[in-house]
Amino acid sequence: MTALLPHATTPNLRRWAARATALFAMLWMAACVAVPMNNATDTGVAIDPNAPVQVALLVPGGSGDSNDATLARNLENAARMAIADLNGVQIDLRVYNSGADPAKAASVATQAVDEGAKIIIGPLYGETVNPVGNAVAARNVNVLALSNNPTVAGGNVFILGATFNNTANRLVSYARQTGVERFGIVHANDLGGQLGRDAIVSAVQANGAQVAGVGSYPLSQQGIVSATPQIAETLKAAGAQAVFLTAGANADLPLIATSLPEAGINPGLTRYIGLTNWAAAPQALALPGVQGGLFAVPDRGMVANFEARYRAAYGSDPHPLAGLAYDGIAAVGALVATGNRNALTKSALTTQQGFQGTNGIFRLLPNGLNERGLAVATVRGNQMVILQNAPRSFGRTGS
Repeated sequence: MTALLPHATTPNLRRWAARATALFAMLWMAACVAVPMNNATDTGVAIDPNAPVQVALLVPGGSGDSNDATLARNLENAARMAIADLNGVQIDLRVYNSGADPAKAASVATQAVDEGAKIIIGPLYGETVNPVGNAVAARNVNVLALSNNPTVAGGNVFILGATFNNTANRLVSYARQTGVERFGIVHANDLGGQLGRDAIVSAVQANGAQVAGVGSYPLSQQGIVSATPQIAETLKAAGAQAVFLTAGANADLPLIATSLPEAGINPGLTRYIGLTNWAAAPQALALPGVQGGLFAVPDRGMVANFEARYRAAYGSDPHPLAGLAYDGIAAVGALVATGNRNALTKSALTTQQGFQGTNGIFRLLPNGLNERGLAVATVRGNQMVILQNAPRSFGRTGS
């Protein structure tokens, strides 16, 4: 992928975005039917806290794809790192290749429980999560999926991946403190963009603010260019004080964060806010629309610590998703350490104080989603600047 430099021209940005759009379209997987369980049900089996607790890790190996094999290896490595950090808690980790096929994932999950698993960490791909949850629901086993798709959460399924809901609420809350009351929303019209839009709307309403115009665009180069003028008019007519983008730094952000300013949405007057981590592609920090904007990032100190330890242990950088497996084991280990036979039930998993993970603090919510401690960042001189640190405990927004 061609680097985006501070002096890059609009055609260069558009060529970069056109190449990246296809990747962005693959990030969201279709959801299956919801797990047929009431979210109020206290799911989860009892354990013997004085004996090793068997945990199944479902990784995407076995699909025949080399990238899946690499990711599977990284997830297992991170999980074993977490076990080594548990200070005496006994975890019997069993690793299963669930691939990317829903039927295979469900079959593997059943096998894992037949062999004694008390809880399942994984699978990764969204379309395999509900089949796994359904397969073990009658056995009362909870699933800590590695997905970030909120449509697969609920019942006995919790998702560990960072969610749009969490990010949107953090950023809307911060923006409200700076005087923003009217939020415009601009999103791609694919599944990811629609879920992002819904998360932003919920966060705006929950924080007592107003939605001031919603614009969407097809996830293609020409689609974005064609839709931008009308989107800009919609935002202006609605009096938006900020424009919240669902665009990804490695996908549609280069085009939309260039086209909107060109169409008259001045970032000096209307603050841009990003639902994704703009710093994931450092070249994106030179885009016109992100200057002075807001986006959220994990606790940088915790991320750097995990990456350094992983490199020292395995001689390579971890995959960006590897830390999710570590977080799953960390949560299970912390609960087992309490000596409670019901440590892996929903009521225990959703403890208010949460857990320490690779990206900072996180906690699981009764609806199957999660909340993670995030820092608020901006862009100054094409560089990321932290405005408010990630919290180190729940109950306060930053330090």
